[in-house]
Amino acid sequence: MPAEGHKGLEARILERRARVVVMGLGHVGLPLAVEFARAGFPVTGLEVDPHRVARLQRGESYVTDVASSEVEALVRNGCFRVTGEMEVLAEAELVFICVPTPMSKTREPDLSYVWQASETVARHLHRGMLIVLESTTYPGTTEEVLLPRLRATGLEVDRDFYLAYSPERIDPGNRRYRLRDIPKLVGGVSPRSGDLAALAYRQIISTVHVVSSARVAEMAKLLENTFRAVNIALANEFALICRALEVDVWEVIEAAATKPFGFMPFTPGPGIGGVCLPANSGYLVWKARRHGIEPRLIGVAEEINRRMPHVAVEVIAEALNARGKPVKGTRLLILGVAYKREVGDVRESPALTIIEELWRRGAHVVYADPYVEGLEIGGRGVERVPVSAETLAACEAAVIVTDHMAFDYRLIVEHAPLVVDLRNATRAFGARANVVRL
Repeated sequence: MPAEGHKGLEARILERRARVVVMGLGHVGLPLAVEFARAGFPVTGLEVDPHRVARLQRGESYVTDVASSEVEALVRNGCFRVTGEMEVLAEAELVFICVPTPMSKTREPDLSYVWQASETVARHLHRGMLIVLESTTYPGTTEEVLLPRLRATGLEVDRDFYLAYSPERIDPGNRRYRLRDIPKLVGGVSPRSGDLAALAYRQIISTVHVVSSARVAEMAKLLENTFRAVNIALANEFALICRALEVDVWEVIEAAATKPFGFMPFTPGPGIGGVCLPANSGYLVWKARRHGIEPRLIGVAEEINRRMPHVAVEVIAEALNARGKPVKGTRLLILGVAYKREVGDVRESPALTIIEELWRRGAHVVYADPYVEGLEIGGRGVERVPVSAETLAACEAAVIVTDHMAFDYRLIVEHAPLVVDLRNATRAFGARANVVRL
């Protein structure tokens, strides 16, 4: 029976008849669901937010990397359906869990969404089901959280169901590397589970790398993002040193990047945001400390990156003071409030901290962002304005926090009395009296 069950699911995957359910239709789950639907699988998206369900049922995408036209076509053709009814799991054969894994206010992993998802799957667990966790988390989560809950049903891994971990690697807003272009890591709680998960992903992604365990795949994801966070922190610290020494950090980075080996350029900025970078190193630090290891380098990098929004406010204040302007009572235009370019996600965005601190100092703050239609911080709304010669001239300073490509930077440097460029977005225009860079 175990071999027949395994072979049966394998055959249905290869024939693309296996019923797919993707739990959580955010920036990870929706692209995944769309790719499986495009490949011909019968796909159901499971989403608890009724507003998201309604939008997708109308064929509207709210994720930058997924076109509404594609969602509309798949929904209309019956390849992709969206629901909030958990009962769809009773017929599912491939289940992908793509739920949030934030950090709590005390900097501890918040696995409440993963717990809820595992409870829901357990209630509908049946023979011949493959479950794959994609949410970023600490090493051991798949084996320590999901596996015991699924086993509590009386069903057994490899005999009745299969369980694996495959970290999401989506880079929101990246037009070069989409889901189908990024190699997939897969680690099963058993070799058979890993092989089945890899087989499923190979139907939509050309390169799949199988590792020896779910724990290795979980750790690899944390290394990827911690590598970025630590190197961004190094670039940020270099920016502070260069500023004190009156050296252009951007020219320094450009010069160092001419070396063809042993160096990879990272750039400074007003801080890091989103749901991955700030949380991922935190997951690793938390897990390491539970095993008696103090990851000092990672901890220092976290501190540097968390400090950068406050450094950005000091740069703004100094630039205004140099022109005889106080922060208090000054009208400031924040250009870009999303956590990174070409996305509309403001979660953990450094812009939020910058605006809050400017408010505390008495500034009047407005913002412009082509991807963020409304912004509220701590229950207080922020006025959104268009980027025009008039709105730029009406502000004492324009602050580039997120360097969206849609911004007309020539217009900005020509009409804003002062530009504080925290992203080096105005580099093409050379040194200008009204431009101050980080």
